[in-house]
Amino acid sequence: MTPSAIAWIWLVALALVMGALIFGAAGDLRFWQGWAFLAVFFAASALITQYLIANDPALLQRRVKGGPTEETEPAQRLIMVFMSFGFVALIVLPGLDHRFGWSQPPAIVALIGDALIAVGFFVVFLVFKANSFASSTVGVAEGQSLVSTGPYAVVRHPMYAGALIYLLGIPLALGSYWGLAAPALMTPILIWRLVDEERVLDERLPGYSDYRRKVHYRLLPGVY
Repeated sequence: MTPSAIAWIWLVALALVMGALIFGAAGDLRFWQGWAFLAVFFAASALITQYLIANDPALLQRRVKGGPTEETEPAQRLIMVFMSFGFVALIVLPGLDHRFGWSQPPAIVALIGDALIAVGFFVVFLVFKANSFASSTVGVAEGQSLVSTGPYAVVRHPMYAGALIYLLGIPLALGSYWGLAAPALMTPILIWRLVDEERVLDERLPGYSDYRRKVHYRLLPGVY
């Protein structure tokens, strides 16, 4: 099976699983925030997938191999297990919030959340345009070279920065303040991942140590 077919099958399967988790937790198919979120999330995902199919199939092949079992570093396998559970909580908590009425933000909050998701995915898209080796696993591939242009000239881990933006947007898009507990817990795990990734890159990617000295911030310019 081709990487493009695998990518589309994976995307459809993910949509079905996420939809089941959201509406199962919410207990309400009229949960409009859930439908709007799924539309934004998977429209962005589909556009990026189609871009990679057309312009960078090698990167697409790297991206379809992800998750705890694909990681070669022991710490990264553990990190990805935690992140997987965190992502489930990210969409289940807002569904439960809707079911039990723990918080009731105005509709504008959901729209802001959808906008944050779109912005986060756009940042990830810029990363893919700049770096054909932006794999979903931590490591250095054969022939990989240092990238220091585009978003990498601003922060050292722009893909994680984009991910944090849409992780923050997800509970808001689903109309939940309580759901913000999930990205709050996932953020230190993501920072653990990128710090450990920098250790690997320092050891295996020529020029990375010099790059770290030139680009001071990991995620947010002027902050961290």
